[in-house]
Amino acid sequence: MRAVLALAEDAGVPVERPPRPMLDDLARGANHQGIGLETGGYPYAEFDEVTGAAGTVLILDHLQDPQNFGTLLRAAEAAGVAGVVIPQNRAVVVTPAVVNASAGAVELLRVALVPNLARSLDALKTGGRWCVGLDAGDDAVDLYAADVPTPVALVVGGEGSGIGQNVRGRCDLIVSLPMRGRIASLNAATAGAIALFELVRREAEAS
Repeated sequence: MRAVLALAEDAGVPVERPPRPMLDDLARGANHQGIGLETGGYPYAEFDEVTGAAGTVLILDHLQDPQNFGTLLRAAEAAGVAGVVIPQNRAVVVTPAVVNASAGAVELLRVALVPNLARSLDALKTGGRWCVGLDAGDDAVDLYAADVPTPVALVVGGEGSGIGQNVRGRCDLIVSLPMRGRIASLNAATAGAIALFELVRREAEAS
């Protein structure tokens, strides 16, 4: 706590010491561990900042669960992606719960909020990225057997619904993870993280 207070003083951030019940109310049930920070809105990146950076881009097609979103953001930052693209509507955005689930990784990422994912994929393809959708279906091929050119824009669909038809139609390739056990599928965060690290590994080998 002393270290946090020292950082606040160095940054010129005013410090208040409210009673614990007031802090509980301000945190709205979150595990604040005795400290909170009032901030402005999350500073989303411009889409051009993401397309202009080198490396894999993660596209999230109408993800709804903050925990899954935060987990994928943490994996994306750990993998060193160029950025993350999410839709403005009908999807989870960066909230305190997402920041918490990402263990703060979202603060280190370029996250762009776009009005139309399909058009964003068109722009990424025009810029030289191969668009790969992670989804089930008869047209899906085993990720580990697929020939995937790099750099890549990886599309991960929403929980249950998968990738929307309009976005899926923009993908150059649909891949899936091989399920060799008795569990038929993984949640979006787990599957997305596995696929992301596999594609980043291939990108590193190709460079």
